[in-house]
Amino acid sequence: MSASGNIRIGISGWRYKGWRGTFYPPELAQRRELEFASQRLNSIELNGSFYSLQRPSSFQRWYEETPPDFVFSVKGTRFITHMLRLLQVETPLANFFAQGLLRLKEKLGPILWQFPANFKWDPDRLESFFSILPRTHKEAARLAKRHDERLDGRSWFNVRDDRPLRHAIEIRNDSFVREEFIALLRKHKVALVAADTVEWPLLMDLTADFVYCRLHGSEVLYASGYDRDAIERWANRAVQWARGGEVEDGKKASATHGPAAKSRDVFVYFDNDAKVRAPFDAMQLRTRVSELQSQPPSPSTSH
Repeated sequence: MSASGNIRIGISGWRYKGWRGTFYPPELAQRRELEFASQRLNSIELNGSFYSLQRPSSFQRWYEETPPDFVFSVKGTRFITHMLRLLQVETPLANFFAQGLLRLKEKLGPILWQFPANFKWDPDRLESFFSILPRTHKEAARLAKRHDERLDGRSWFNVRDDRPLRHAIEIRNDSFVREEFIALLRKHKVALVAADTVEWPLLMDLTADFVYCRLHGSEVLYASGYDRDAIERWANRAVQWARGGEVEDGKKASATHGPAAKSRDVFVYFDNDAKVRAPFDAMQLRTRVSELQSQPPSPSTSH
């Protein structure tokens, strides 16, 4: 069987009132929700970090409450993407990495940077931002030491084992649908998020050594679930990507294939939480992916 990257399938956040009594048993203590979810899924996208800086003790607790092979993706702060709009972000970026996320150690997956819908293609601003993003845990720790006084007494950057650090970008404006944007992402090895939604561009260009997907609900934003056909489509895409292939059933902004790879890690997060569908859709996709992975690859898998 050909080489295949890891496929991580999970949910965006885990604490939602509507999930109690549906996904979470009614008698389950709220403090055990992460533990419960992490035993059924192999990744979660941390989204509290988008709204505010967290504490080192929180990241340590999340590390301890999840299985050894679990991975968190961490959502970048909106202060950088939505308020500063990528301008003069060196100190806020230091604060972001000083808040304690490096305590996740080997469980730290990609950092997700989500742009607002009114943020348009700006090559100079993007080039500048991509060039200062740390690419390893030790680089992030060195940057974190430059935090400002807001993180005094509540920072952590004592990294011992260096590991790669990945970044992904989610766009929400049609101005990014251009060859130059894809070329810039490939230059900096930043992944373009394949965002399934009715409102924003869904692009499947490969730009890094991993793939990042966010499934927001293709009919009603944050609400609609995924039927059997949709699960089948995304399962096939995930397996194809993990085996180093490209998918041909999606829109791309570039006429050229992404960087060749024998395998790629794939991250898929369901963000359709409004109707309590996300965890169930994620578990269904994970089951179907496992079935497909047990089958030999088709001849079309290669570049």
